[in-house]
Parts: sequence; C-alpha cells; structure tokens
Amino acid sequence: MDGIDWKNLGFSYLKTDYNIRCHFRDGQWGELEVSSSEHVDVHIAATALHYGQSAFEGLKAFRGRDGLVRIFRCEENAKRMALSCQGILMAEFPVKRFREAVRRVLQLNARFIPPYESGASLYIRPLLFGTGANIGVKAATEYLFLVLVTPVGPYFKEGFKPVDLVIFRQYDRAAPLGTGNIKIAGNYAASLVAGHRAHQEGYAAVLYLDPKEKKYLDEGGPANFFGIKNNSYVTPCSQTILPSITNNSLMKLAEDAGMRVERRQIPVEELGTFEEVGICGTAAVISPVKRIYDHDLQKEYRFCPDGEAGPLSRNLYHRLRAIQYGDEADPLGWVEVLEGI
Repeated sequence: MDGIDWKNLGFSYLKTDYNIRCHFRDGQWGELEVSSSEHVDVHIAATALHYGQSAFEGLKAFRGRDGLVRIFRCEENAKRMALSCQGILMAEFPVKRFREAVRRVLQLNARFIPPYESGASLYIRPLLFGTGANIGVKAATEYLFLVLVTPVGPYFKEGFKPVDLVIFRQYDRAAPLGTGNIKIAGNYAASLVAGHRAHQEGYAAVLYLDPKEKKYLDEGGPANFFGIKNNSYVTPCSQTILPSITNNSLMKLAEDAGMRVERRQIPVEELGTFEEVGICGTAAVISPVKRIYDHDLQKEYRFCPDGEAGPLSRNLYHRLRAIQYGDEADPLGWVEVLEGI
C-alpha cells in the first residue's frame, strides 16, 4: 500500500478501512456488521465505563513469501476471550463466530497487511465490553463485540534486541485470586503507573513479583517471563499471570528442540542462575533481556554479554516466526491460511 513505511512502523494505531461489530441484546448475539467508523456510541451508564466490564484479545496476521495470509492460533484467542468473559460475567462470544469475524475483517482490510520481510504484521484486536446501563454494581444485559485491525511494527522499539527490566516491589499488577489470569482492561490500567515510572527511568518494562509474598517472579509487564539454563525453558506457574498463547507455543517449540520445560515458582534470587532471559507475548513475540535491576535491593542481574540475544532464545524466536510466515512446516496446525486476499 502506498504511503506506509512498513519497515519503520511502531506499535501504535493506524487507521484502516473497516471494523466488524456484533451486538448482544435480548439474550442473544445479532449478525456481524461492517463499519467504517472509528467511534462507538456508548450509554453514559455503560458497565464498561463504570465497572470495568471489558475484555480484549490480541493476535496477528502475516503475509508469507508465497503471498498467502496466515492467522496465528486464532481459536486459542477466541477460547481465552470466553474465559475472560466468564471471569467478569459478560456474555461469551462463540468461538466459531469469533473466527468468522477475524477472517472477515482481514478480507476487508487486506491492503493493510504488511508485505513479507517488512518486519511488520497486521495486529488484530478483538474487544468485548458491557454497553448496557447500570448504576448499581451488576453485570450488563447488553454487550458489543468488535474487531479492529492496524498494521504494527515491534512492540518494543528495540525489536529483537535485548532490553532492560526493573523490579519495583511497591506495585502489583494483579491481586491473588483476582483477575490477573484473564485478559481484561482493568489489569492493564493497574500496570500504567509502574510502567510509566519504568519508562521514565530508562527501562522497557516492569518485572513484577508475586503480589502475595514478593518472593517469586510473576510477569514482565505486558508479557510473560521465561529463563533458560541447563537446556531448560523455565517460566512461572502463577494464578496471577495471563496464560500467554505465545509462551505456550514457545514451550512446545522448546520441547521439540530437546529442551526440558518447567512451569514452576521461580524465586527472584534464581535470576542470577539463568543463562538467557526474555519476555514473550503476541505483541513482542520475544524480547530478550540484557539487564534486570532490582530497585529495592539495588541489585543487578546481567545477561547477553555480547549485546545480542542468546542462542536458544534466538532459535525459538526464528522458529516461531518461520511458522507464522509459512517459511516452515506447521505440524501442530497453529496457522490458518486465508485464500484470495
């Protein structure tokens, strides 16, 4: 498409042609609707505005060397959104219709899917929120599901280059037994203050500790944490972090590469034993970590001695990207190929 510098896109909103919408009223979902508007008409007493009934997903579409468009693990995103809806009492959007809406919005915005080898992709943002009016604290009876798309570059401006993280013990991303394990808007609002401070002090993100004891690694702000040592891929097991589809995929690729996979509590002191560290998610894929600074203990952990990602992180990153773009076989059926767009 003319006018877009594909290779220098950041991770920000760029207007596209259409979005898809669907309303839940009178106990049922309506038909998918196409809209060219960037705005929604919401009641001033909508539960999304007052009581946080809002959940979203993030996935990507890629144009391969063969010109075909591929969506990565769309069904898993649909299932995760359903769990988020259960967690805050919203009407669940059916998995089959979720996939239909994603396919349709891609067909309508095909000209915004970045070309192969541009380093960019088309980010897909499904959103579901309460539109029904309530002043009392209770679930809405009306909801809006929509899907917007926008072409994006890397989430962190460094791309696949090592970044710095910081540990602040005075901030929690989510509460024990709360909503940290579902993808809802409130979890991200809770991370804004700590994230802003981290950016002001020169860090890419916050590495949160568990909110109950402050002893174990939890989540890397907008992405899951992993560490590698002794040919093992180690990632936290916690009820307060989001089950990342990217992390799940990397664990499977690590197993296929002959690595052991450990999902367990990781004491913060164990940071010093890892050979490689990274954070991972849909937006970032993998961001290798070169330094973690424990602000409260004034202790520093360093990785990437040569300034580049470690070999195992690099292999996992390129393997996942190759599957997403169709450069390697997809034996697990993670990608859906869309014909004719």
